[in-house]
Amino acid sequence: MHQTQEKILSLLKKKQELRGVSLRQIAVLIGIESKPQIIKHHLTKLSQKGLIQLDLSNKIIKLARGGISKIPFSKNTLFSLPVIGAANCGPATIFAEEYIQGYLKVSSKMLPRIKKGLYVVIADGDSMNKEEIQKGEVIESGDFVLVDSEQKIYRDGEVVVAVIDGLATIKKYREDKKNKRIILEANSTSEYFPIYICEQDEFQLSGKVVGVIKRNIKDKS
Repeated sequence: MHQTQEKILSLLKKKQELRGVSLRQIAVLIGIESKPQIIKHHLTKLSQKGLIQLDLSNKIIKLARGGISKIPFSKNTLFSLPVIGAANCGPATIFAEEYIQGYLKVSSKMLPRIKKGLYVVIADGDSMNKEEIQKGEVIESGDFVLVDSEQKIYRDGEVVVAVIDGLATIKKYREDKKNKRIILEANSTSEYFPIYICEQDEFQLSGKVVGVIKRNIKDKS
């Protein structure tokens, strides 16, 4: 467990509840200098582990009384997914930000079965606008793309988020065993050349794309 999460739990064991305490105040109480979004990230992680309970506005924080902590909202459950920068849907030209920019609250009914380890990137570009991810939904520029960060084994043809020399891109994964290389392919109405990855390249796979949340017309304008 992360040291910050251990300090938050220790604080809660003493106070039982942090009603109305700001994220910045929590950082002061546990004796660290940290941005509010970092504290929020660790609170969300503790909530996902079932160790604490958060309300819809994240203003009431208390220790969980057993079981996985969820947020009641009508008949559904809201999950807070971290939004981590943007990933390019074209050539790998957008920097993959290594910090959380914010959180997207999503109904459980809009998520795939696996909820642990999910994060969100914002698509930029049209190189995957013919790739059907779910129920006819393709990835268009501005869409919220759901990524399973716990994916460890990647199969030929899966859509992944790849980081190349610090730059993020969303592409279809192909393994060329004969030539000892990985090919990242587009699936677009426009023409894009594949990206070829060799063993010597700075390269990592950050997860498998498992869903898309479409932005509405007003959001994209």
